[in-house]
Amino acid sequence: MNQILILFNSPLISFLFLQATRRGNNIPSMLLTELLPRAAAEYPEKLAVSCGSVRMSYRQVAASVSRLAAALTDRGVKRGDRVAILHRNCHRMLEAYFAAVHAGAVLVPLNYRLAAGDLAYILDDTESRILIADSGWSDLAEDAARRSKSGARIFWSRVDGGASADPYIETQAAAEAGPLRDPGGREDDAANIYYTSGTTGHQKGVVLTHRNIYSHALSTIADLRLSDGDVWAHIAPMFHLADAWATWAITWVGGHHVMAGRFDPPSVLKLLNGERVTVTNLIPTMLNDLVNSADAAAYRYESLRLVMSGGAPIAPRLVQKIIETFGCEYVQTYGLTETSPYLTFSLLKDHLRKLAPEKQFAYRAKTGRAALGVSLRVVDDLGADVPADGRAVGEILARGDRVTPGYWKLPAETAEAFTDGWFRTGDLATIDAEGYLNIVDRKKDAIITGGELVYTTEIENALYEHPAVLEAAVVGVPDERWGEIVKAAVVLKRDSRASATEIIEHCRARLAHYKCPRLVEFLVALPRTGSGKIYKKALKESCTDPA
Repeated sequence: MNQILILFNSPLISFLFLQATRRGNNIPSMLLTELLPRAAAEYPEKLAVSCGSVRMSYRQVAASVSRLAAALTDRGVKRGDRVAILHRNCHRMLEAYFAAVHAGAVLVPLNYRLAAGDLAYILDDTESRILIADSGWSDLAEDAARRSKSGARIFWSRVDGGASADPYIETQAAAEAGPLRDPGGREDDAANIYYTSGTTGHQKGVVLTHRNIYSHALSTIADLRLSDGDVWAHIAPMFHLADAWATWAITWVGGHHVMAGRFDPPSVLKLLNGERVTVTNLIPTMLNDLVNSADAAAYRYESLRLVMSGGAPIAPRLVQKIIETFGCEYVQTYGLTETSPYLTFSLLKDHLRKLAPEKQFAYRAKTGRAALGVSLRVVDDLGADVPADGRAVGEILARGDRVTPGYWKLPAETAEAFTDGWFRTGDLATIDAEGYLNIVDRKKDAIITGGELVYTTEIENALYEHPAVLEAAVVGVPDERWGEIVKAAVVLKRDSRASATEIIEHCRARLAHYKCPRLVEFLVALPRTGSGKIYKKALKESCTDPA
């Protein structure tokens, strides 16, 4: 299959060919073990990774991955075994993604913002044999391993240098070098397990197979027209699919990976400019920090051709500021961990590019239309499709090769997530005549106040229009009279002031009064989940008196 796909210069043609033939008896399965060998064969001396002072070609990356895969095998890792990794964005994180599949293992990326007890639960739940750990989190890794019953052995990676030896380099040096091995396998074999940033109880492990990941990567290459000329900045954490998907897609096309070890707005802006980054994806809170940074206007970002947002809804006012700051194409994305992740892109159809700029912007700021290889429905509570009028609200259902087969060792939760083969996203949206979705809320976050249904995204968008507001989030909190009332949590811009009354009156000038906040809480920063999304459950648990 790999040889056949190479014949096609167009990713779109390759994707359509794959979709048309992949179920045929004469076409072998496509596995992730074919991606890096292809890149190393076609682009051996091309710059593959930039990580601080480290610069590696694809030939060097392939050799390093081969040694790491051999080291895992030497430590007893067998096909199907789970290997966990706790690491900042780094060339070693990228190597681990590929080394795991070449060792036949399943990689379990760990969120380094979790508590040791949560990490221990994941190690036990996956029965991970090895924990590759960044020494920057040595206390956390050791505490998690000590609490765990899985017996996971820590494989240390010292990324900060220093006088002591680096166990990662020493282990790789001791491993036998050779071609990247093919451990065999099927496209339905698990490749990764991602644990969702759940808000109650233990997190759920989302299984992604070889088929899920390669189908998503290839169609995204086609949708976004990725090529060997692209430079991708890994800024969002690589333990999260907002960024991790690019590990596969950018390597597949022979692009250049640039690593941002931590999220610091001035450093990231400098990196975007200095490394001549062409494309990246960030969650809205990160983009908000970047465009409101004092350093944002210091660079011209001449190489950037595309900036994407994903992981959470985004206010149109922030979209406008992103376009003004970076001066390039903007695309909103939507998806979930369970869908590898992208389901939609707000890419403009050709005839929509002929509209007036303000009408084009209305489509760019929407959630987007279905990605290649994705089938979407928006249904009401009875399961019937809502009218495609841009007004009727329903739940998004998804189907396609990128959708997870289910949750790790949770058959009941897996069954509950699907209806007649369609994955239930839990997100509420409208759909218009052009097929563009627009998310209005998470189903669980919608507020019913005095019998009226209120969508938090609409209120948040109004709040972002206030000139003093840097960040905002809206939740419903219990109330004896109304059932629930609307609460707004607001972070003001530096040196800006606004009262609760002013914020409420600002909303009343734009929204029906029953939709407007009755509570306003001013915070220094909004609480966030480990992936950087706003953590609304914490806001519901913190209440102030009505304004």
